[in-house]
Amino acid sequence: MTAKITGGINIAMKVPSHQYEATVAFYRDVVGLEPFTTKAPAIGFELGPVRLWIDEAPMMSQAEIWLELFTQDFPGAADHLAKAGVVRCDAIEPLGLGFRGGWITNPANIIHMVREPDAW
Repeated sequence: MTAKITGGINIAMKVPSHQYEATVAFYRDVVGLEPFTTKAPAIGFELGPVRLWIDEAPMMSQAEIWLELFTQDFPGAADHLAKAGVVRCDAIEPLGLGFRGGWITNPANIIHMVREPDAW
């Protein structure tokens, strides 16, 4: 494989609207983590070397965890993943035109964003 893939720094927790405020309050008030809102309306929390983003997802009935992977060459990584039979699921959440990354699922249907570090 020519395009190296490594772990990212973001974890997204997609939470249904009826659980969103309680979930944010759990990390803020019970666990005691300081929230940040650099990508509002999502609220993030520092979890050691990674960031946990709590995203309100009104279209979902239960919470999901989405993970991030980095690559310096998204087209090469996408080609490698496709050849390995990995399912692309870019329709799950729009990333915008020109974004150098995309969405995949692992065999257990956990969503992963694969992107170049400066994709935004």
